[in-house]
Amino acid sequence: MTESADCGNLPPASDKLLNNKSDRGRLHTVCEITDCPNMAECFTNRSCLFMILGNMCTRNCGFCGAQHGRPAEINLNEACEVASRAKQQGMENIVLSSFTRDDLPDGGAGQFGAVIRSIQAEIPEAVIEVLISDFKGSNESLLEVINAAPDVINHSIQTVPRLYPLLRPQSLYSRSIELLRRVNENGKGIWSKSGLMLGLGESRDEVEAVMEDLSAAGCKILTLGQYFRPSSQQIPVVRYAHADEFKQLEKIAYEMGFMQVAARARIRSSYNSISAINQIRKERRKMDGND
Repeated sequence: MTESADCGNLPPASDKLLNNKSDRGRLHTVCEITDCPNMAECFTNRSCLFMILGNMCTRNCGFCGAQHGRPAEINLNEACEVASRAKQQGMENIVLSSFTRDDLPDGGAGQFGAVIRSIQAEIPEAVIEVLISDFKGSNESLLEVINAAPDVINHSIQTVPRLYPLLRPQSLYSRSIELLRRVNENGKGIWSKSGLMLGLGESRDEVEAVMEDLSAAGCKILTLGQYFRPSSQQIPVVRYAHADEFKQLEKIAYEMGFMQVAARARIRSSYNSISAINQIRKERRKMDGND
């Protein structure tokens, strides 16, 4: 088991929730970097998403605007830096994500475990969600994350299986579904989460079929959002889903048994709704015998 870092001597708190400059470029946060449309809501709920493991991706998905190239070496101080920054800024709900790191033997799972444990040591009351890759199907890597005991393990399915060869050529739909199933088998109370983008060329029947697969795998939280083309280098938007379609799919998802659903155009896979957070805290209190 990786031990958490010693994160003593925190810097003075700032009036600004995030201050990337003070981290000298080492600590990557998504909320401000991408000007996320849900940023105000999340900050109000003391929520933030931190990117770990650098800013380069080793895969090339057709819808993603990530940088590609040779990833940097792992920042051995990252666990301490993230936990310290989250505590300094008063964060209570923390999402950790990374670009896919197929160059690492464990896909970066060990770093996820280290950061989770450091946050747990610094902010025991924090709700922690991790948005992970498929680790190329490695059960050992997945167990590394599970054993660190985050509250939510999120793995985005992104699109329907028919479009995987075009949009996610280095990924497998069946592998992603299996990962979510394993989370529910081995997660010891960990909530599983996944998300889909609309507007990539999928049909309504295909979307509902994916939702059924996710539900059958035990997925508890679902996000549905609109695909927006990052630049001319990515595939174009095929269509824009109407607000009514998101409402209809949300209703269907709840009927399928999902416990929390967020469905609207601006929703991102990392979206951390306050209702889901509150429900997770309630379940945690029950497990601790305090409710």
